[in-house]
Amino acid sequence: MEATFFGNFDLASLSIWLFWIFFALLIYYLQTENMREGYPLENEDGTPAPNQGLFPLPNAKTFKLMHGRGEVTLPGEDTQRRENLALERTNASNGFPFDPTGDPMLDGVGPASWAARRDVPELDGHGHPKIVPMGQTESYRVSAGRDPRGLPVQAGDGEIVGTISDMWLDAPEQLVRFLEIELSAEHGGGKRLVPIHFCLIRSNRVKINAIFGKHFKDVPVTKSHNQVTLLEEEKISAYYGGGILYASQDRQEPLL
Repeated sequence: MEATFFGNFDLASLSIWLFWIFFALLIYYLQTENMREGYPLENEDGTPAPNQGLFPLPNAKTFKLMHGRGEVTLPGEDTQRRENLALERTNASNGFPFDPTGDPMLDGVGPASWAARRDVPELDGHGHPKIVPMGQTESYRVSAGRDPRGLPVQAGDGEIVGTISDMWLDAPEQLVRFLEIELSAEHGGGKRLVPIHFCLIRSNRVKINAIFGKHFKDVPVTKSHNQVTLLEEEKISAYYGGGILYASQDRQEPLL
């Protein structure tokens, strides 16, 4: 009886080994693709980290952005990187906090830190700005809850700094993202935005506990009266977020 090649060959063993090889290659591919942003790794002070991990960086790949906004090559230059921050180490080892050396809210460090995002508005799927003032569109109205427009704005220290003049909507999501404040002259004048999550809307006022009256004049402003860019969103949110810790020295002390 003549023997055949597969007569003594374990097809089940071949199948499982092919599966494991495929699975290992898949893990390698997914891990390297996951390393297109945020790599190579850095220490907390921005210097290259000595341990870069087991996997190498993937080859650079160029992505074409929608709506004619150019191209992005990754891995590539870190366009959101900020240099020469007003911070100093408190310990030579990683994992310890950095102390601000100036005004942290104005310097944008610590809880007030922001990333250098693109200075263009975020667009919806049709190429239109997502966030728009409600007062400049007739497509939206307040259907439930308290309309804050016209209410006075009270800062965390009790000062009345202005009034709510408009609401800025995320049109595709049909959500309010920002309230627009018309500041009084003694608090800087002009208009400023505040993220809705920092606002407590009462029947007779809008309370913003994050910052005090003296801080409103330094809230970042928008270049346009009807658009807010990604960079402006970042800076505005960071400023109010930083105020939760840095608005007063008392907030930086232990609660107990």
